[in-house]
Amino acid sequence: MNIKFKATKLDMTPALRDYFQEKLDIVEKSLGGMTVLNCDAEIEKFIGDQNKGDIYRAEVNLQLPGELLRVEKTEEDMYKAIDKVKDHLELVIKKHKEKLFDRKKAEKLGAQILPEEDETLAEEMDKYADEA
Repeated sequence: MNIKFKATKLDMTPALRDYFQEKLDIVEKSLGGMTVLNCDAEIEKFIGDQNKGDIYRAEVNLQLPGELLRVEKTEEDMYKAIDKVKDHLELVIKKHKEKLFDRKKAEKLGAQILPEEDETLAEEMDKYADEA
């Protein structure tokens, strides 16, 4: 998976880039055989209040055929933000896979049920035609 990294208001050090890459490689395993068209990963540093300090935002946009999976998390520690994005993205991918599976299952069952329903409907219409 080709990932475009972006850092806003902080330097993308090799260590930070490697950490983000490592987490997204784990996510890639959960994709299975799904095709990824585009993957954008961003880490941003917000200047927080005097009492709060710095806040970091991690975001990943994963473009799949017909679907965009987007996850964004904010934390006081940039590595925690990346970890949370990874965890949430795995959940979003799991939900997306279940949705695809349910659609395929419904289409398959629909194809099996519809001809039977058509026969039943035809039989009922014949009954009503005979009574009239």
